[in-house]
Amino acid sequence: MVSLWKIFIVFAKIGAFTIGGGIPMIAAIKSELTEKGWLKEEDFIDIITLAQTAPGLFAVNISILTGHKLRGTKGSVVATIASCLPPFMIILLVAMFFTSIKDNEYVISAFKGIRPVVVALIGVPMIDMIKATKMRWWSWVIVVSSMVLVCFMNVSPIYILICIIVIAAAVSWHNNRKV
Repeated sequence: MVSLWKIFIVFAKIGAFTIGGGIPMIAAIKSELTEKGWLKEEDFIDIITLAQTAPGLFAVNISILTGHKLRGTKGSVVATIASCLPPFMIILLVAMFFTSIKDNEYVISAFKGIRPVVVALIGVPMIDMIKATKMRWWSWVIVVSSMVLVCFMNVSPIYILICIIVIAAAVSWHNNRKV
C-alpha cells in the first residue's frame, strides 16, 4: 500500500511542474504512477476517462480518482490538496509581482517559450492514449469529424457530445433488441 506521504510528494511535484492544467498533467501522472507500479495502464486509462466525463477541473478530477484508487477517501484528499497547493502558491506569487514585470521583455519571451512545451505536454498523452485504446475505424471517424467540426466549422463540443450520446444510446438499444 502506498503511503499518504508518498502520494502527497508525487502529486505536489506534478502540480508544481506541469504547466497548462489537467491535460499536460496526464504524461507526468502516467510516468510517475505506472512506472512506480502504483497503477496499471488500464486503470490509468479508466481514471482519465472518468476524469474527463466528471464535472469540474480535469486536474482535480484526476487527483481525486487516482488518490481514491491508491488509498480511498484519504488518498483522494491528500492527492487533491497536493496537486492544487503548488499551483495556488505559484499563482499567488505571480499575481503579487506580475503587474510590475508583465512588460519585461524576458518575461514575455519566457511565456512565448512555454507555449510549445504546453502543446507537447498535451500532445504526448493524447498519442499514448490513442495507442492504448486500439481504436476501430468508426472511432477514428468520430475523432476526425469532431476535430473538423470544432476547429473549422465552430460547432460547440457540447452539441457533438449530445449527438454522440444519442447515437451511442440508439446503437446500444438496437443491439440489445437483437438479443
